[in-house]
Amino acid sequence: MTDRLAPATEQDLAAAVAAAAAAKEPLAVEGNGSKRAMLRPVQAARTLSTRNLTGITLYRPTELVLSARAGTTLPEIEAALAEKGQMLAPEPPDTRTLFDSTEPATIGGVVAANLSGPRRITAGAIRDHVLGLRFVNGAGEVVRSGGRVLKNVTGLDLCKLLTGSHGTLGVITEVTLKVLPAGETSASIGIRVPDIATGVQALSAGLGSPFGVTGAALIPAFAGPDGPANHVAFLRLEDFAASVAYRSGRLAADLARFGDLRVLDAAESTSLWAAIRDAQPLGAAPEEAVWRVSVRPSAGARVAAAAASAGGRALLDWGGGLVWIAGPATEAMHLAVVAAAEGGRGSFTLFRAPEPLRAAVAVLPDEPPALAAIAARVKAALDPAGVFNPGRMRPGI
Repeated sequence: MTDRLAPATEQDLAAAVAAAAAAKEPLAVEGNGSKRAMLRPVQAARTLSTRNLTGITLYRPTELVLSARAGTTLPEIEAALAEKGQMLAPEPPDTRTLFDSTEPATIGGVVAANLSGPRRITAGAIRDHVLGLRFVNGAGEVVRSGGRVLKNVTGLDLCKLLTGSHGTLGVITEVTLKVLPAGETSASIGIRVPDIATGVQALSAGLGSPFGVTGAALIPAFAGPDGPANHVAFLRLEDFAASVAYRSGRLAADLARFGDLRVLDAAESTSLWAAIRDAQPLGAAPEEAVWRVSVRPSAGARVAAAAASAGGRALLDWGGGLVWIAGPATEAMHLAVVAAAEGGRGSFTLFRAPEPLRAAVAVLPDEPPALAAIAARVKAALDPAGVFNPGRMRPGI
């Protein structure tokens, strides 16, 4: 990108979009640019950044509602919530390690990518917590959708449409989110298991228990200098201290049949789940590609095995339903991941890769023709000149 626009106001941003549309000049839309290596390379000479649209504009802890301009960083929002004992329940990842970036993600970028972490299995995706959005469409018009209350009937739900659109339908300028109380403490149970399939069974048993598991992940054995480590399944419990102590004891007793286990205290648990959230156990090297595969949990072990056969490594989250994969940034490895995802009747995302690979392969599954036709009409309605992030998700889109 040779030219960057970073307006300080929503009005200036809208004017910049209107000018680009009139000139039919494509724009690469981003926040801090921390996820440029995600999905396909954008074909645009100019970048439009929301990095200067910052600040929390509304926070009502008693109503569990927070609004912030799109360029507000995720750490800033999390710090404000922590002061009031609250949190973003979907636990969006800190992508700085994966993308080798010093810039933190912005809340607009998190919503645009619909990024959620380990707590998604109980709290839902970030999409489910977006109450309202302000955004600029491809005509340079400011549009508001949703509101600042948990229930509203303000027309079409453009919030869910924009969430996960990766900046291809509009430039998000402000986000209103539902927030939730954070647990007083947490504990985790780590179980050494003989294989990944057994680990997924342990995760499934924990999630099916009455003890309120809020995280269920498995770190497979990676060969290290001392040989393969143990496969370890982890389950997290959060709430009041007395409740966590009681439930962790009961859950540990129920899961002892799967292998040797130990209970991790709050400090260990917090550190562990931050690492899992950010996919750090993958140990992805800068030259490697990273994929996210979403499948039914029972297929997670097969996807991980397929990745290992192709020369990759896997980390399982969401009870086995999310498989992070790191491996060689080659078309052969990509095709192996795609085949594994399709074999598990799931979907894939080429989350990070060098630009040549991202430009050469499908980074997301193809849409069925009927859905693709609807998507094309939506794109034409919101971005008629096609100025937003061309080629980001699929060629020409």
